[in-house]
Amino acid sequence: QVQLVESGGGLVQAGQSLRLSCAASGPTFSRYYMGWFRQAPGKEREFVAGISQSGGITRYADSVNGRFTISRDNAKRTLYLQMNSLKPDDTAAYYCAGREWGAATTAPAAFGSWGQGTQVTVFS
Repeated sequence: QVQLVESGGGLVQAGQSLRLSCAASGPTFSRYYMGWFRQAPGKEREFVAGISQSGGITRYADSVNGRFTISRDNAKRTLYLQMNSLKPDDTAAYYCAGREWGAATTAPAAFGSWGQGTQVTVFS
C-alpha cells in the first residue's frame, strides 16, 4: 500500500483559505483513486472530495462544492485540497486516502491507505 502524509492544516479565520497537501510514497500513486475525508469530534468520518487516477474526474460533497478544489500531480506523487471561503463548520481533522485501481466512491471503508491527518480549525 502507498504511504500517505498530509500537511498544510492550521488555524484560520472564517473566509480565509488553506491548501492541504498529501505526499505519497512509492511509484504506484497514479494507480490510486484518491480522496479527502474529514472528521470532527463526536462525528463520523465524512467524504469531502475525490479524484480519479488521471485527475480528469472529480466529485465533491455538497457542503464543500464550489469552495474546495481537489487536484493531483502524479509526477510529484502529491494530492491537494484547495479550501476557500472556509467556515467554522469546516473545522475537523482532514485525511487523505487512496484506493488502488478503485473506481469512484465516497465510502471510507473502500479506501485501503490512509494518512495520519492534519487539523483544520476555522474560527469566526
